[in-house]
Amino acid sequence: MSELVTGDAVVLGLRPARLPSRALAAAVDLAVVFFVFILISVVVGIASVTLDEAAVAAITVALFLLVLIGGPIAVETLSHGRSLGKLACGLRVVRDDGGPIRFRHALVRGAMGAVEILMTFGAVACIASLVSARGRRLGDVFAGTLVVRERVAARGSAALPPPPPWLVGRFSQLDLSAVPDELWLAARQYLTRMHQLDPGVGGSIAGRLADELVARTGIVPPQGVPAATFLAAVVHERKARDARRAFARVSPVVGPVAVGGSGAPAVSGAPLPTAPSGSPEASAASGSSAFPMPGDGARREAEGPGGVGGSSGGFAPPG
Repeated sequence: MSELVTGDAVVLGLRPARLPSRALAAAVDLAVVFFVFILISVVVGIASVTLDEAAVAAITVALFLLVLIGGPIAVETLSHGRSLGKLACGLRVVRDDGGPIRFRHALVRGAMGAVEILMTFGAVACIASLVSARGRRLGDVFAGTLVVRERVAARGSAALPPPPPWLVGRFSQLDLSAVPDELWLAARQYLTRMHQLDPGVGGSIAGRLADELVARTGIVPPQGVPAATFLAAVVHERKARDARRAFARVSPVVGPVAVGGSGAPAVSGAPLPTAPSGSPEASAASGSSAFPMPGDGARREAEGPGGVGGSSGGFAPPG
């Protein structure tokens, strides 16, 4: 995997295409181009039977430049790096920073391709691709481009990480109506990819999103709770509310609620039932979390069965 850094200091994990897949894509492209070249040459040859040899030679050179060189350049420019062969093999040409290519990139790649692919039967391109750490040929080096794989093996589902059990339900009375959909989307995308980001960059993104969420809701995060944990708890609350509205029924809130003492919050004027002892919900509430906090065991002992350690309201610090 190639690590590329964008202007926003986000590390992109791109999979460079290696020689076998690139050679297969180039073979498909060349087969299509030569078929079109031969077809046009036959049509033009029939139409120019009355011309002299010099005119026929000029037409042949023009066809070579327009079809064999100009054709791939036009296709890569219009498709943003996805020719027919690359589309079949799941490849794409991108810039070094991961962005889509433009005409100047396709022009340099096409001009160099005429030398290292057509005139040398691909020998120079194969050697350069084998020597390069990212499988780039000379055209990619001069154009500042990279051929990457678009279709990769499916990984595990990008599910939202659950918040700590002692934070579940703490924001049940929070007004989330002022939070725009763009902020929810950004928070969800961060939570599903936070383990793939650089720790420093991920921490700054989480802090910025948490500050914007605080400004929209007016809630102050519990003391000592990291920004990513706070985001996970609020997003989990939003997800639970959406589920209750979608299924038109009241769902039990798993975990302690520290709003006005222990117990469950009221929803639509009726109190929510708490999970009975020994039930799967109660077992899930005491299970492990994707956001381990220091002093979790000591805090659970201090909280006791009430869940809040005798606090009359507000948030219990994680220590």
